[in-house]
Amino acid sequence: MNQGPDNPGGGDDGQSPQDENKLIAERRAKLAEWREQARAKGVPAFPNDFRRDVLASLLLAEYGEKPAEWFDANPVTVHVAGRMMTKRVMGKASFAKLQDRTGLIQIFLQRDSLGESYEAFKKYDVGDILAAVGTLFKTRTGELSVRVETLRMLTKSLRPLPDKWHGMADVDMRYRQRYVDLIVNEHSRKVFAMRNQVLRYLRDFLDSMGFMEVETPMLQSIPGGAAARPFKTHHNALDMDMYLRIAPELFLKRLTVGGFERVYEINRNFRNEGVSTRHNPEFTMLELYVAYADYHDLIVMIERAMQGLADVVLGTRKVTYQGREYDLDRPFTRISVLDAVAKYTPGGIDLARARDVAYLRELCTKHGITFKPGDGAGKLQIELFEKFAEDSFIDPTFAFAYPAEVSPLSRANDADPFLTDRFEFFIGGREIANGFSELNDAEDQAARFRAQVERKDAGDDEAMYYDHDYVRALEYGMPPTAGLGVGIDRLVMFFTDSPSIRDVLLFPHMRPES
Repeated sequence: MNQGPDNPGGGDDGQSPQDENKLIAERRAKLAEWREQARAKGVPAFPNDFRRDVLASLLLAEYGEKPAEWFDANPVTVHVAGRMMTKRVMGKASFAKLQDRTGLIQIFLQRDSLGESYEAFKKYDVGDILAAVGTLFKTRTGELSVRVETLRMLTKSLRPLPDKWHGMADVDMRYRQRYVDLIVNEHSRKVFAMRNQVLRYLRDFLDSMGFMEVETPMLQSIPGGAAARPFKTHHNALDMDMYLRIAPELFLKRLTVGGFERVYEINRNFRNEGVSTRHNPEFTMLELYVAYADYHDLIVMIERAMQGLADVVLGTRKVTYQGREYDLDRPFTRISVLDAVAKYTPGGIDLARARDVAYLRELCTKHGITFKPGDGAGKLQIELFEKFAEDSFIDPTFAFAYPAEVSPLSRANDADPFLTDRFEFFIGGREIANGFSELNDAEDQAARFRAQVERKDAGDDEAMYYDHDYVRALEYGMPPTAGLGVGIDRLVMFFTDSPSIRDVLLFPHMRPES
């Protein structure tokens, strides 16, 4: 029997808008004809009674290496279903490939055995979703295939898929029409599968250490936990303004006060800020709090988590990101904020005057950095740090000893209250995590909130609000605690070698098409 070549057939694409509209019109006409035929037979045009019994990857894993003659002695009947990605009609016989969530399986169709179903198949289009029942065999080229005994169309596709050889060349369209990108782009599917692996690992990692996963409010009457501009909305029933949360921090620490000594949340935060390759207005964060620990414990935790993620997700601790190799087995760099400012600011700085506001203003002005009249030495240091140091942290780096002025929720350093016991973790020039020993002195926290309110009154839209209830919670007593926030999207970018945050978000925010 001539089984024919296994050549894949191409999909429809490479068309002008006029051609695409013509193809859509042709497909709509086919659907109209199909509806009439289904109505005449008394069956639904879009049936939902077929149940497959195996997936493509499982078939390939179990039977892919068996010789062709094995199938003659051991007939295996399978029920498969998926989207038709290729189609090749060769007179009395045809080949097609169906794609399910795990991969592709080839089907082989013969006119003599299928009759009307074969004639119907010839009118099907790439993109249609089909169901097939048949027996396994190997083609002349050794490809595992299903010899179809019955075939049905489950869903008619009205729009042509992009050309299989060129994919979705328009990156903007990939983000807008992620559903198409996922159909035709195996790499995109792998990225989001790996994102799922990252999240699963982090949950297992924390659960193994006795952490409890919790959920805290997305809608908050007072946005807190970070310096950021919130989204504002209005609750009609309560007749009050509310905010999408910028961080879950203050609620999670309330739980620590309540006795939940190890808690974490993986969920969305919202910040009314710009969109870039590193920023999206809604993003996923892991936040955790552990009592009777400090920021040094968190640094060790991050190192272990990064190495564990590499082991589980990639199978190696040598990670390639954007053409550069990162060896996560090597000790991570640790550098103070002030040392980083001195090291990376062009021309350096006079460390003896590092807290002289006038000197720091002159330095910022020299380098074109704008600042507000009320900015103190800590804020000015951070302006220099963010401009010159952050992008230089290519290898895994912990920058620590942040000024108290920009760390209103962090515990002040015992030896030098100008600083806090806080760090940020960077890799590839991007901040991945922020952690610190928590401020648990209610009176100190109240004073810092008041200072933030003064900044807000002076025009700083990102300054924090005064949260009376949180101060009240601290007045009941919070044990010595360490807290950590990890940007999941940026973490996934690193492990999937993705240059933009949009590559790791299923539906990134974009301007309307119009």
